[in-house]
Amino acid sequence: MLHLTFDVKIERPRGTRDFLPDEMEKRRAIERVMRRIAESYGYREVLTPTFEHLELFTIKSGEGIVEEIYAFKDKGGRDLALRPELTAPVMRMFVNECTGMPKPLRFYYFANCFRYERPQRGRYREFWQFGVELIGSNSYLADVEVISLSYEIMKTLKLKFDLHIGHVGLLRHVLRDLDEKKAERIMRLIDKKDVENLDRFLDEIGRTELKDVIYTLMELVGGLDVLDEAKEIVRDFDFSYIERVAQTLESLDVEFKVDLGIARGLDYYTGIVFEAYAEGLGAQNQICGGGSYRLAHLFGGEDTPATGFALGFDRIAEICEIDVERPKKVVVVSFKGLEIEAWRIANMLRDKAVVVTDVMERSVKRQLSYANDIDADYAVIVGERELKEGKVTIKNLRTMEQRTVKMEELLSEL
Repeated sequence: MLHLTFDVKIERPRGTRDFLPDEMEKRRAIERVMRRIAESYGYREVLTPTFEHLELFTIKSGEGIVEEIYAFKDKGGRDLALRPELTAPVMRMFVNECTGMPKPLRFYYFANCFRYERPQRGRYREFWQFGVELIGSNSYLADVEVISLSYEIMKTLKLKFDLHIGHVGLLRHVLRDLDEKKAERIMRLIDKKDVENLDRFLDEIGRTELKDVIYTLMELVGGLDVLDEAKEIVRDFDFSYIERVAQTLESLDVEFKVDLGIARGLDYYTGIVFEAYAEGLGAQNQICGGGSYRLAHLFGGEDTPATGFALGFDRIAEICEIDVERPKKVVVVSFKGLEIEAWRIANMLRDKAVVVTDVMERSVKRQLSYANDIDADYAVIVGERELKEGKVTIKNLRTMEQRTVKMEELLSEL
């Protein structure tokens, strides 16, 4: 019987990407900047599992979040989910393993996350986050440090962005006499700036009197004088905390706008919240989000204050122009029968440069052609006569100058 086989091209899953070497070098360069700055503030790296128990994400956000994430049952029937964000996993880790450590704890992370949503520019089903969590302090100084850290990273990367700072407690105060589900729905609509549905929902629940206050607060964006305007609108809210944070940041030369309409999509935030929006990304222009929150008690720990942020690494990589430092690249070219000698010379040079040897048994001419194809800086040509004299030929592929040098001089020539 004749069996016909057909080659089928397998595409990558929707909402994911492949990263080729040039892009990966750029992403790693950005990552190194982020890591260096976080570590300079005393933050140390942590890593949590790629998947967690589903309950970790539904315990606060409700079952509705299951539609937005990759949730599944394993072979033992356990409900699991690929992590959609990293704050909850880090706090779960804190409760399980870190409560006895001296506070405050300063953690940072860099990892991939997963959300099941419609892919579009700036939104993917697999995406990367860089973030920090400062755990154990309820002082305004914790908010100042975390905001300053995020600001320094974005400034160092030379991003063009606007930093907005608010206080989620103000909107929660305005909605304090609503039941939790209604208040959280309103907060989510405010976060999305979905005025049409917000207007409709306030009509549905018979709270049209809240419209003027909410819409006015959503539009209050500017300098510290915005807080004076807000005091006239919500007279029974204590603005002293956000004032202290804002004044301290201003004295530290952090550029920001007070924005009292920030609600944040995740409902575990309790106080200061902040977001950064970058130029050049279109509608999906948020590159940073964070604030103060309390999650530990939901995961079986003590009620512990924390402050953190996450940077949208993929969006930053799209707009960031960073100089990628590339080491010198050398190709060791050998005549037939001298492959072992070429390999030894390559091993000797690898402490100083990226060194490539031929693994396709090509001619010297084709090896040199390949060296140009991969944009090598030098070719080291290993010939039998030169080897007998303890020498090799080195060719500068930028200037095309070529000279024969002693083996012990080779390192200093590169």
